[in-house]
Amino acid sequence: MKIALIGYGKMGKAIEEIALQRGHEIVLKIDINNASEFNQTNISKADAAIEFSGPHSAFDNVMKCLQLKIPVVCGSTGWLEKYEVAKKYCIDNNGAFLYSSNYSIGVNIFFELNKHLASLMAQHNDYDVSMTEIHHTQKKDAPSGTAITLAEQILENIKRKKLWVNHISDNVDELEIISDRIDPAPGTHQVKYSSSIDDIEIIHTAHGRTGFATGAVLAAEFIQNKKGVFSMKDVLGF
Repeated sequence: MKIALIGYGKMGKAIEEIALQRGHEIVLKIDINNASEFNQTNISKADAAIEFSGPHSAFDNVMKCLQLKIPVVCGSTGWLEKYEVAKKYCIDNNGAFLYSSNYSIGVNIFFELNKHLASLMAQHNDYDVSMTEIHHTQKKDAPSGTAITLAEQILENIKRKKLWVNHISDNVDELEIISDRIDPAPGTHQVKYSSSIDDIEIIHTAHGRTGFATGAVLAAEFIQNKKGVFSMKDVLGF
């Protein structure tokens, strides 16, 4: 298939490498230096676009792809206050849009483990739950989109927690997320349940960007020739 890369930083380059290995063609690469080339003529050459730019440009990029009738896979985080707008536009205009806070197959399995563990722990009030996430210093949002997904899954199951906060908290109603930025860490997420008797922890540690890039290419392969709004759960069949 023919792929347009909207955002050509470290993730964009990793996605390009995986896409080429899988026999695809990159027909357009857009970054801050050639934004004017993001137009109907150029992007119409693509079967799908993969958007990994940043929190300030992601929504506009997604909307532009949808307006230009190109299926779009988005992995940028930090913009989800506008997600429902993009989703509605996609549905109303018969487009194709796939968003995930994390495209790693391992992380998506981790999401399922997190939901199941939270459901098991919901009745055990003697355990408190907290989270830690570590990323490289270029990570522009905190907490990460992956951490927010994990936190929202916990809040859905453990009703004694009312909201997540991105700081140390002594409030039993708050789910504490600690965000550390350390180079060259590509991403670690830990969920910890603690009691006076013992601790239970689940941890996912990425070894590099390859897992994220591979998942994004799989998502582009999935969304080609489809209509609707999708997630990695659809890609992986969960």
